[in-house]
Amino acid sequence: MPTRFILALFALLFYTSVSLASVVLVPMDDAQKDHLKSYGAAYWVLSKDVPVDWLLNYRGGSFAFQHAPQLENELVVRGISYNVISDAQYNSILNQISDPEANMDVMKLEKVPKVAVYSPKTKMPWDDAVTLVLTYAEIPYDIIYDEEIMRGDLPKYDWLHLHHEDFTGQYGKFYASYRHYPWYQEQQLEAETSAKKLGFKKVSQLKLAVVNKIKDFTAGGGFLFAMCSATDTYDIALAGEGVDMVEAMYDGDGADPQMQEKLDYTKTFAFRDFKLVRNPLEYEYSNIDVQPQERPVNEENDYFQLFTYSAKWDPIPTMLTQNHAKTIKGFMGQTTAFRKGLVKPEVVVMGENKELGEIRYMHGTYAKGTWTFYSGHDPEDYQHLVGEEPTDLALHPNSPGYRLILNNILFPAAKKKKQKT
Repeated sequence: MPTRFILALFALLFYTSVSLASVVLVPMDDAQKDHLKSYGAAYWVLSKDVPVDWLLNYRGGSFAFQHAPQLENELVVRGISYNVISDAQYNSILNQISDPEANMDVMKLEKVPKVAVYSPKTKMPWDDAVTLVLTYAEIPYDIIYDEEIMRGDLPKYDWLHLHHEDFTGQYGKFYASYRHYPWYQEQQLEAETSAKKLGFKKVSQLKLAVVNKIKDFTAGGGFLFAMCSATDTYDIALAGEGVDMVEAMYDGDGADPQMQEKLDYTKTFAFRDFKLVRNPLEYEYSNIDVQPQERPVNEENDYFQLFTYSAKWDPIPTMLTQNHAKTIKGFMGQTTAFRKGLVKPEVVVMGENKELGEIRYMHGTYAKGTWTFYSGHDPEDYQHLVGEEPTDLALHPNSPGYRLILNNILFPAAKKKKQKT
């Protein structure tokens, strides 16, 4: 009889502890085994109509949500570190966060963002850091390209990433090095065929139309994210609207000799006063990008710093810079770094190398929407070359550089807070 009593007592204690342990905390500091998959788990929880608290600046930007066996199971399957805590323990955390002296806040995530990636259908997921990390984190996305955008599909989505595109219509300016390669010839034929099908004489004209559709998407409240050459070529296309900036090997006729003087910087999102690289054989679009020969750093000492913002007063840049590290390894790309003097003063700089005068990560608004530009190609491949093996993110589950991408994915899920006065 005493044995049965003891067993019943243990069962009662166990049931009581489980009932009190009602909140799941996913830490995002150094205690987390897989930071990248944690974002995918937060997205998945939202997809089950369960709100997620994003605890800004608390243990690296941790996540919390109501406990349920199904949700906990998913974290186990995905190999994510977590703790199940009581309501009382969680309330203690919330009290700590709400302290006016604490640079922390709670951002409610309530909506599952519908994600699109602007990319040629022939590209593989590992050709682009964003598609690579979305796949690894198990966050669903649709691939759309020129035809879907010109058809008017963009309003279906909350968030759009621009693959490493050349919006000037010069095929990445790979002509000098790769014009005899089958993949380059196929890319050019595919682009020219698409332009003709959609009613444009030139690829550059199609790309400009796409750029303006994306601009309208952003103006209407869309969230735009771009990396590498999709950043500067996007703004170059906007500034050069109506100007022929493309030489004969790309579109069959010469460029306007007055193209530089005809640029309109008032149309751009991020950049001003930049100078075009007119040589069609040079692997560069403008002086926005800091070229490798100008950078007195190498892989061992190439870093940039994230800025720290007030979580309670500047929630947007705070969300976009959540990380377990403030020093991020640098990485190269066709557009490696933005020259600081050419960035508009109203742009919010979130990551830079001050010594080199380079901006690496920045954010801004356009009408009702927002945009984020992140320079470089692959945060875990310092100098990604054409034809290289894809990065295996299973080897980099705690990558601070990739975390910046995923911060942007969850950003549209946040419930807008009333502006403080």
